[in-house]
Amino acid sequence: MSTDNQLQVIFITNDRKNKEKAVEEGIPAFTCEEYVKSLTANPELIDRLACLSEEGNEIESGKIIFSEHLPLSKLQQGIKSGTYLQGTFRASRENYLEATVWIHGDNEENKEIILQGLKHLNRAIHEDIVAVELLPKSQWVAPSSVVLHDEGQNEDDVEKEEEREQMLKTAVSEKMLKPTGRVVGIIKRNWRPYCGMLSKSDIKESRRHLFTPADKRIPRIRIETRQASTLEGRRIIVAIDGWPRNSRYPNGHFVKNLGDVGEKETETEVLLLEHDVPHQPFSQAVLSFLPKMPWSITEKDMKNREDLRHLCICSVDPPGCTDIDDALHCRELENGNLEVGVHIADVSHFIRPGNALDQESARRGTTVYLCEKRIDMVPELLSSNLCSLKCDVDRLAFSCIWEMNHSAEILKTKFTKSVINSKASLTYAEAQLRIDSANMRDNITTSLRGLNKLAKILKKKRIEKGALTLSSPEVRFHMDSETHDPIDLQTKELRETNSMVEEFMLLANISVAKKIYEEFSEHALLRKHPAPPPSNYEILVKAARSRNLEIKTDTAKSLAESLDRAESPTFPYLNTLLRILATRCMMQAVYFCSGMDNDFHHYGLASPIYTHFTSPIRRYADVIVHRLLAVAIGADCTYPELTDKHKLADICKNLNYRHKMAQYAQRASVAFHTQLFFKSKGIVSEEAYILFVRKNAIVVLIPKYGLEGTVFFEEKDKPNPRLIYDDEIPSLKIEDTVFHVFDKVKVKIMLDSSNLQHQKIRMSLVEPQIPGISIPPDDISNMNLNGPQKKKMKFEK
Repeated sequence: MSTDNQLQVIFITNDRKNKEKAVEEGIPAFTCEEYVKSLTANPELIDRLACLSEEGNEIESGKIIFSEHLPLSKLQQGIKSGTYLQGTFRASRENYLEATVWIHGDNEENKEIILQGLKHLNRAIHEDIVAVELLPKSQWVAPSSVVLHDEGQNEDDVEKEEEREQMLKTAVSEKMLKPTGRVVGIIKRNWRPYCGMLSKSDIKESRRHLFTPADKRIPRIRIETRQASTLEGRRIIVAIDGWPRNSRYPNGHFVKNLGDVGEKETETEVLLLEHDVPHQPFSQAVLSFLPKMPWSITEKDMKNREDLRHLCICSVDPPGCTDIDDALHCRELENGNLEVGVHIADVSHFIRPGNALDQESARRGTTVYLCEKRIDMVPELLSSNLCSLKCDVDRLAFSCIWEMNHSAEILKTKFTKSVINSKASLTYAEAQLRIDSANMRDNITTSLRGLNKLAKILKKKRIEKGALTLSSPEVRFHMDSETHDPIDLQTKELRETNSMVEEFMLLANISVAKKIYEEFSEHALLRKHPAPPPSNYEILVKAARSRNLEIKTDTAKSLAESLDRAESPTFPYLNTLLRILATRCMMQAVYFCSGMDNDFHHYGLASPIYTHFTSPIRRYADVIVHRLLAVAIGADCTYPELTDKHKLADICKNLNYRHKMAQYAQRASVAFHTQLFFKSKGIVSEEAYILFVRKNAIVVLIPKYGLEGTVFFEEKDKPNPRLIYDDEIPSLKIEDTVFHVFDKVKVKIMLDSSNLQHQKIRMSLVEPQIPGISIPPDDISNMNLNGPQKKKMKFEK
């Protein structure tokens, strides 16, 4: 404050001319950097300044490493004339000196271009849109099979990099060579804030440090910070500011401290940020569109709605489920046929097109289920209350009702908005007990028995058409009620009732897909599952052949039938292993707009058309499908975006991305909880089966824990064993022992914390015994897996 109680105005600008002008006019003016540095009470703010000034930065070696990026105008000309190609830069997790560029457009010939070596990567970062120049055929390379992680501390060791680049160039046959290129410019940067850890400089008192991102596809980043000692051992967020031509790494600045590495809250936050899962609390703007409480059904709500509260409807879900999307009923009609209903929460009644609640749900796209946490797509008032079809309360629903005969043939289908009152919320186990119990004959149990009987027929018909029954080792953690740490890990048990619910959900989704496509052939939101290219099945066919079994893959039906036949009386688990392997061969199912595609087929379900209708609380696709169906039956009005196929295609693109990220986040959560489990469990030995053989390792599955891991046979500082790899069988011979896919082995499992940032489950071979390779069952004393010694001291107090 100045003396006459006026606020003093100061002018902050990074524009030199503006600053000079202000000073001439007597206005105190500072650059952003000068102003922040003058706030002596908060020295930590300086760390958050973007690193803009590239000149006068004495870290720079002055030696130009990279070639200049061409200006955008030149790139656009080059792309137009075909000199350059535009695509998305995808860095490799396995090898920091290699990347691929996925070329945009329909050019089938060079869909994917390989880049090798620092200079050819030319400062592009994962997911950037880049322009590449194709190299002459004489310079084409093959994808390398070397695993290389950037572990150098010395930034200017570019000669060392060149040595490592030579390692990539192995002698290969002509047909292995792939189109190869180099980055000539960046069309669009796709940087985001990155989570990771500080690699503190060895130089005492240094402010300049390297930051190592958790995502191995991102290069290390140079930052300046005065808080290195407090940030060591913490997860932090860093943003990239730029990447000068004479710098081995990009420059960036510190953004936020997330907390201690290994802490559950910190690691969950990292996992959500790294998978781009929107998880901030819902804003006031979003919450303002929720219904006011206490809520009840009004006369206006009943318009265009059938009252089905008299029906004996019940829901069947996993234990502890609060977002109940679906409920079912089955009753006999006077004409002797059966009426079956699938009733889905009427979420689109509460989420109106275009408002803030709708936009936020569309952005999130899906609910994300982590091991101990659920990130909702819609606010809790809807997900766990007003839209959840709990028992003994009136709820709005969207119903799909069939009249069927006792052979499960559909005679009539009706869709209607409704109001229901569920008579029971059961778990799969409770529903199973009712079906199996001889002395229960109440309405709910009778309804369940009718549903179960029909579901078995529906499943049989589906499988006859060629639908696949695949397998994936899913695990459940049993948590300690106090510490919330996992105390037990077991594979999920599937009951008949799981299958019963699934059959009717599939049937409802197919019925709705047909209806919305009939009404809106150009803008129905559908879901397809492409058939895998034949090469995807190679690994499965070879693995089965090594056990004298034939797997046919020309159609889904022949695959399903040959999987059913692939039994071994002496090895009952073999069939499950084959199904797990078959799952790995599959393509990703995706949402698409019917007017933008002509292949609708769903390979895994052997259905010519499919969509998602049954889970609108946790999937935004279903909300759009509800809106389309409501317009089709005259229960709601349309809006412009709903019938705009380009808008719909954009929605599908975001939904496919969010679903993929949610899947990865879920896997990462399982991996983290598995680590916590083995941290407390110590070291264990378990039986395992080989899923894949690699050049220097075997990938195994441990059925007891549904856990997959890699046993490496080449270790640093140890003499390498004699390895012979045969890709055709496939097999790996180590010294005198040969390993095939599906062989049974015994492995030792432990948590390796030697790298704090990337703690991992480590597996070693126990049986069969190979001298110098296997660990004797009781010899684990020489394994230092506890990371830095000073951490250990804390626990020994």
